Amino acid sequence: MNHSDQPNAIAAFFDMDKTLLSASSAVLMARYMRKRGELAWRDAMRALSAMLRYKMGRLDMIETTRQIVREFAGHSEAERIAYTRQWFQEHLIDYVTEEGRRWVEGHRRLGHRVALITASPNYTAAELAGHLGMGDEDVMATRFEVAHGRFTGRLLEPMIYGQGKLDAARAYAAAHAVDLRRSYFYTDSIADLPLLEMVGFPVAVNPDRRLRHTALARGWSVVNFY
Repeated sequence: MNHSDQPNAIAAFFDMDKTLLSASSAVLMARYMRKRGELAWRDAMRALSAMLRYKMGRLDMIETTRQIVREFAGHSEAERIAYTRQWFQEHLIDYVTEEGRRWVEGHRRLGHRVALITASPNYTAAELAGHLGMGDEDVMATRFEVAHGRFTGRLLEPMIYGQGKLDAARAYAAAHAVDLRRSYFYTDSIADLPLLEMVGFPVAVNPDRRLRHTALARGWSVVNFY
């Protein structure tokens, strides 16, 4: 690699849940489905239990996601896309943080690439990204395997979570000549520590307790989007 090939672009990576959104999209989806009579009480309680275990750091996120994806086996991807679009427009759009929008636009004005990187499903992430003016190539999110227009029940791995999120950011950086050491990452979760430690400018957004402690100890920026 000669000098002219050195990565020189700067990117701002944004997490989605509790960062650009003021709540968890999984919880909001469950609430939306419950209100429409599409989610059994037992399944709603299971979702709530999973969120509580996640908050306590006792949830195996990857295995839990595998289990959820298995339940989608045989379902139409086109129907999921249409449902997610309707949910976003009717409900989720109200949880997009105004402060998050301002920071996204601020990076754009500086000439930085702006990307969305989230463990949540690509279907939700694509709606938010489109709403914020990001292209498909700037979305890194968890994807489900599809064959002949239907979900197979398998998660495409690695999931965009923990180390998987760092690996996705590295691949994005390589594809777009981005220098991660000059780039930014905004997130609320200690689960994103691998990528926070890699970028030059880690930013804790409305951080969970463990991330707040880590950010303060390391002198990282702490900001509130909501």
